[in-house]
Amino acid sequence: MSPLPGTFYRKPSPDSENFKNDGDSVEIDDVVGLAEVMKSFHEIKSTVSGGKIQFLIEDGDAIMPGQVIAEVE
Repeated sequence: MSPLPGTFYRKPSPDSENFKNDGDSVEIDDVVGLAEVMKSFHEIKSTVSGGKIQFLIEDGDAIMPGQVIAEVE
């Protein structure tokens, strides 16, 4: 879930790899993306572990607090 409103990014910079891709396994506190708020970037971390991640939004989408960004199966 997004902790902040802003813009969601799946990678730290345009030339970098995604933090996580659909189907990757995740652990608690893995960084899954960034929220950009007024030119400041805040890490979004997984709160669950043990499954495969499936993103529900696209890179560059606007996000709101509490919005579900991805599901872990």
